[in-house]
Amino acid sequence: MSGVTSGTGSASCRFAHYFVVCGLDTETGLEPEELAGKYYICRSESFEQSPLRRSFKSKVLAHYPESTDRSPFNRDAVNMLCMPHGLSFRSQADGREHHFHSFTVAQDDGTRSYGFVHTYYEAVTSAQITTAMQTLHQMHHVEHYSTSSSSSSSASSPSTSSMDSLVSSLDELDADSLSACLGCAAGSFQPARDTLYASKALCLLTPLPFLHAAHHFLSQLHQTVTSQAAPPLPLESYIHNILYEVPVPPPGRSLQFHGVQGPIVCQQPGPEELPLGDYPLGEAFSLLGVENMVRLLTSVLLETQVLLYSQDYQRLMTVAEGITNLLFPFQWQHVYLPILPVPLHHLLDAPVPFLIGIQRKDCSQCSTLDLSHEANLCFVDIDNHRVDPPEDLPLFPDQPELILELNEVLLRFGLQPHGGATTGNPAPAAPLCLSSLVLEDLMEDRRNGNLGGEELAVLERLQALARRCGEGGVEGGKTLGRAFQEEEEELNAAKMNVQLREVFAGRFAVIFGRYEEFVIHSAPDLESWLGNRDGTSNFDKGSFLSVQPAPHLHFLSWFLETAMFSSFLDSKVLSRWADQEPLQRVFDGRLWVRFLLRPSIQKRCTHAMERRLLKVDHTAIHPHLLDMRIGQGRHQQGCFPRLQADVLAQGHNTNKRSLNQSKLLDPSPSAVTQIQRGFVEGLLSECRLKTRRMLMERMGKESVELGQGEASITGLQENTLIHSLCDLLERTWGHGLLLKQGRSALWSHLLHCQANGEKMDLITSANHSLFLVTVSNGLDSMRLEEGLAPPKGSFVQDMRFVQTMSEGLSEMGRARAWIHLSLEKKVLSQHLKLLLANQNLIRQLYKPHAFLLCEEEREQFLFHLLSLNTVDYLCFTRTFTSISIPYRVVITPMKKLSIAMTMSNPWVCVSGELGDSGVRQIPKNTQEIIFQCQNLGRLSTLQLGQENSGLLAKCLVDCVIVHNEITGHTYRFPCGRWLGKGVGDGSLERVLIGQLVSPRGEEESGRWTGTPPEQGSPPQSGHMGSLGRLSSVQVQEEMREAVNNLVKHFHKAEQERGNLTALLCGEEGLVHSLEQFLLHGFKSSRLFQRSVFIWDFVEKVVVSMETADQMGDLRGSTELCDSLCHYANAINASPRNIGKEGKFQLLVCLGVRDQLLPQWLPLLAESHLTARLYEESALVQDHAAVNSLSRILHTLHEFPITLETALIKGVDL
Repeated sequence: MSGVTSGTGSASCRFAHYFVVCGLDTETGLEPEELAGKYYICRSESFEQSPLRRSFKSKVLAHYPESTDRSPFNRDAVNMLCMPHGLSFRSQADGREHHFHSFTVAQDDGTRSYGFVHTYYEAVTSAQITTAMQTLHQMHHVEHYSTSSSSSSSASSPSTSSMDSLVSSLDELDADSLSACLGCAAGSFQPARDTLYASKALCLLTPLPFLHAAHHFLSQLHQTVTSQAAPPLPLESYIHNILYEVPVPPPGRSLQFHGVQGPIVCQQPGPEELPLGDYPLGEAFSLLGVENMVRLLTSVLLETQVLLYSQDYQRLMTVAEGITNLLFPFQWQHVYLPILPVPLHHLLDAPVPFLIGIQRKDCSQCSTLDLSHEANLCFVDIDNHRVDPPEDLPLFPDQPELILELNEVLLRFGLQPHGGATTGNPAPAAPLCLSSLVLEDLMEDRRNGNLGGEELAVLERLQALARRCGEGGVEGGKTLGRAFQEEEEELNAAKMNVQLREVFAGRFAVIFGRYEEFVIHSAPDLESWLGNRDGTSNFDKGSFLSVQPAPHLHFLSWFLETAMFSSFLDSKVLSRWADQEPLQRVFDGRLWVRFLLRPSIQKRCTHAMERRLLKVDHTAIHPHLLDMRIGQGRHQQGCFPRLQADVLAQGHNTNKRSLNQSKLLDPSPSAVTQIQRGFVEGLLSECRLKTRRMLMERMGKESVELGQGEASITGLQENTLIHSLCDLLERTWGHGLLLKQGRSALWSHLLHCQANGEKMDLITSANHSLFLVTVSNGLDSMRLEEGLAPPKGSFVQDMRFVQTMSEGLSEMGRARAWIHLSLEKKVLSQHLKLLLANQNLIRQLYKPHAFLLCEEEREQFLFHLLSLNTVDYLCFTRTFTSISIPYRVVITPMKKLSIAMTMSNPWVCVSGELGDSGVRQIPKNTQEIIFQCQNLGRLSTLQLGQENSGLLAKCLVDCVIVHNEITGHTYRFPCGRWLGKGVGDGSLERVLIGQLVSPRGEEESGRWTGTPPEQGSPPQSGHMGSLGRLSSVQVQEEMREAVNNLVKHFHKAEQERGNLTALLCGEEGLVHSLEQFLLHGFKSSRLFQRSVFIWDFVEKVVVSMETADQMGDLRGSTELCDSLCHYANAINASPRNIGKEGKFQLLVCLGVRDQLLPQWLPLLAESHLTARLYEESALVQDHAAVNSLSRILHTLHEFPITLETALIKGVDL
């Protein structure tokens, strides 16, 4: 022990800031707690309850000192938190158990102070109060007497009757009737017979969570008050001592100070240990169980709204503080009120993440809570050991392994991993029987010579405990054995806290061990960084996610968007110019430690904490007699005395009360209005930031550099942002809701508006009157034939489709599906504006302060959402992949030829990224078909064919249009070729490449969308007669661009890659570019009198190779020649009649897939036919050009190219 220390100095260095007494103010009398029970459907707080069961307003009777320099006293907040449910009364016949609870008060600057409260019942000596209570009982019983004697079923309750009616009822009853009424009533109160008790709270406010030390001090204080014997010193001496003379222990040291009945020890972790966490984590895990605690921690990490529910205030604090202690190195950034007083229940409407605890009433269940929104709520019923997390909550990384590790820690301390047990502190069996040891033996150390090892260590601890307690015994008449058992329980609880917290700290160290590599330091100085915080990113999220295990991505992608992670990064960036935050310094110091060294860290921290508790480092000044007036400090059993204020006010610094006061804890109407206004502004700001982030994320990917990002990372981040938008809309629609009608506030509002469907359709028709007044299938078909998107579905149609989705969706799921669909159709802002048009309905559903009733903010909100129309999303299509979608297909012939449409049993097969529709036969004498099939995703190809029914069945097809009837997406598949025997290349089947026609209206058709257009089918350029006038330089440039597009395709994230088939077979694709290369310099007009296609040249080369092989004159690689011949013959043998253009396209695609195309080109160029068929200036006769093209194509070998089934169907290669 290093000596005596003093806490004299600034308040920040002292163990305690304030000592507070709350209870009954006899001067103001009884005032009912007006807000009690407001958020409960049960009527436990109504006037039907006996006055002894009602809540009344409490007051701060005294607090010392008046104020401190850095922590001004908040009278209203402390009063509410000391008695969260108000003042209560009991009689001598009722149970009057004292209880302990704690609370926390957050300042505006983010700092917290902790309150520890010991509540007990004290006899009421005021005649005024007892008379008032008697009057209330008389009024209560008279009302019940009048109600029971009345035969009317509509008798009014006391809550609706006036005070005058009750008084008149009393006057009408004679004395005998009144006496009979009161005498037969159970729980009646009569001053002459009964003693009235009122609750009183003794509170200690400290800067750090010294739970056990504060509990011991207040418990000893209460025991002294109820004891017959007077304390050695006046109570002022002990309170003055803890306020001014007991300091905060230095880091890594322990401190002993003296309570009224014995010594008390507290300690503070060292600089390399986890921060102080005195709340028993073992109790929290025992209450909820390991799996539920992990679910709860996941919900808190992802910043959902967390509501704790329990009858016991201290259980609320234990779980809340336990969970926040496990967040290290991160910190909760939002509303944090583990105990929510009744006057502050309006904060349950907060449209922001919160961690709030409310007390369960005796008659209430979780279903009786009147919560405005539950879409993103994690409900924790502590007493029933249940955690209900939000839907779609991802798993914590390596959650099964984490649960096993936590189970091992709990079992090591004798606790069961499953929740449900009513627990106190774990108490393992003592290693040495204490009954055989007496105090004198321990003090004289007679038996040390016979003991050794573990027994000797226990004996030394007992000797230290005996010296601290003194030979006269310990507090409250406890035996030394009992004192040792309590010390052992506290020590084991502290050791378990360290080990449980180290488990989670180690997990975070593994997950974020390399986070510093991805921190972006872009600002040159602090001023520029502060001035552009919203416009810069501090973390390369995509690169960080790309190196994480795939099962962790769902959780991590959500977590990287939280405020706690952003705050953590801000602290890291700020550390360049300022001192590093303590939490981050401890975390960064541990990152170099390997996973295998984690047990050594855990062991070292546990031993350090145990040493501090067993061997005290410092001792505070003992309480001493103060300079008090004569007559002060007299002891009266059961009654806490009125303390001498001038003695306890010594040495404090006075400060203004308004400094750093948190407005959240102010229940005044003006403060509540200001808070609600802040929520409205916060929602608008969040909408602005989210939409901006979504736009930047979406448009920024169009300029992704080569090599940046990995497959699926971008799509995962985009899904996370859309999920956060859904959460924002739910919280916005839940703000200020009068009465919830379901778990999703937005979906409930949508159903209200759907009930007025006809009106909604009329409003929607006004916006699209040009198309929808005389809407018909014919008009839609005309628009499809012209390549235009049909009008978007109405609000009611979208609602009906979401309701019919066979996905087993909950209310929140349906609301999210509706948001995804509206966002993909680019009508989200339009639909929400339509939703908000009925202001009469909104006024019926919402309170005046609700966001939806703030006109200016509401319009800005919709404007920010409107900006999302500038980019394309496929969020609905890619999320709900198993739903059934109706598709409409329209075949459009060339307008120039009136006889161009003569087809025999035409059919189509539509393919997308999720599958194909199968062959769909088009009805006779029509050009269109509507069919329903499982969601195909983004469409890529379309197979168009007809039966071989002679030379008359032919058609010159301009394009085929496919329309998704749900999302409004329209795909155009250009063709521009003949389909039929004897025309063109004689093809009866064509594979067409689709391009998305934007679902925007024509008024926006010229606006850039941020997403490049997809390539369509190439023009009719595969035959010799249609050769364009392209120079050799242009042809080579097109070839390089086509290959470059393929390379860039594979370097993009998977969700951003687009359609590979379009890059291969599209208008500017590889097949078209290679055709141009082979057509350059061809002498077709000299040798042929009819149109000849590239496939004709390939077939001639193949025949020439096979002939030369048979005669033994084949030059070059026999294996390469055999492969070219084998592929060409297999394509010719295919049962599909895809024509010559289709065959060449298939050869190129197979050659690229199997990495043979770069080797086939020299074979074609070196054929003896090439010199006869091509001019000398042709590119195919330029060896340098051919070798250059082969090298370019060779770069595609490093990428896995997978061809669509529609391209290779019928060819077994």
